[in-house]
Amino acid sequence: MGIFHQVAEYLYLKKKDPNRPHSTFLKYMHGINRISILLFLVALVILAVKLLR
Repeated sequence: MGIFHQVAEYLYLKKKDPNRPHSTFLKYMHGINRISILLFLVALVILAVKLLR
């Protein structure tokens, strides 16, 4: 369940954990992870559309 909770936080579906440590580099890492997850989801949608045509 930890993975799904983290993905939900990246996509702003769940509130962030207030006990998590805060640092600039951690903030950048989460931003990059958020971008990569969104691009992956966009690619899956594009593949699904191509396969259904």
